[in-house]
Amino acid sequence: MIFEPLLKLFRPAASKAAPSRVPDGERYYVIGDIHGRLDLFDALIGAIEADDASLGAADTTVVLLGDLVDRGAESAGVLQRAREWQGQRKIRILIGNHEEMFLQSFEDKEVLRHFLKHGGRETILSFGLPKKQFNSLSIDQLFETLQTLVPTKIRQFLAASEDMIVAGDYLFVHAGIDPTLPLDQQRRSDYLWIRERFLRHSGPLPKVVVHGHTIFDEVEDRGTRIGIDTGAFRTGILTALVLEGSDRRTIQAVAKRDKIKIKSANKEGSR
Repeated sequence: MIFEPLLKLFRPAASKAAPSRVPDGERYYVIGDIHGRLDLFDALIGAIEADDASLGAADTTVVLLGDLVDRGAESAGVLQRAREWQGQRKIRILIGNHEEMFLQSFEDKEVLRHFLKHGGRETILSFGLPKKQFNSLSIDQLFETLQTLVPTKIRQFLAASEDMIVAGDYLFVHAGIDPTLPLDQQRRSDYLWIRERFLRHSGPLPKVVVHGHTIFDEVEDRGTRIGIDTGAFRTGILTALVLEGSDRRTIQAVAKRDKIKIKSANKEGSR
């Protein structure tokens, strides 16, 4: 029609979706998979404390996305440091699939056998079991040794971990969610283990999902989900996503040539 171009001129522009936000007055530091890298964790803690102190007053929460243990050499140290930090400020800890395997290894020898193949050996050694002794133990003997090797307070600390956390328009979870189900019907197994069904999903999600579990070369911000596992145990990069209002930015502890540097980056506003 001849009038169609004119009609388009007077049509209101499509409104953009409101940016995703955390509640006013709140600030979040969300840390990806640590996997036994105590050196990076310590450096990131220092950077977060300095960053938070440099900003205005806020209700600040630190969230650990799970997989504190396995693969790296200092899982026991990471757990102890996380407990200490939790005694100093508000720290909420999500359970990862590696913590689940660890806890189930105290009850089931077959899970212990599976755990050992996925970084559990390093975790057990970090509690002070000599390598020579570890190598000499049968699975039955290791199962018995594990009961007294790991302090009860550490097991209780891990058992108290949460499955997921909601903060305004965001959902924090270890692995992801089932994109076909509403939040009140999600399965715990998906929170801890899901991968491809979640990562391949290109449609909307009920919240912006901040997750770990899957390693990315750099923070993967897809708008509806943000993956912040930058492979600390393998790459030497541990990432924290900082959320305040509608702002997103990152703080990273980066190990290079036996030194750890802090790298900060501003992110574009929420989509």
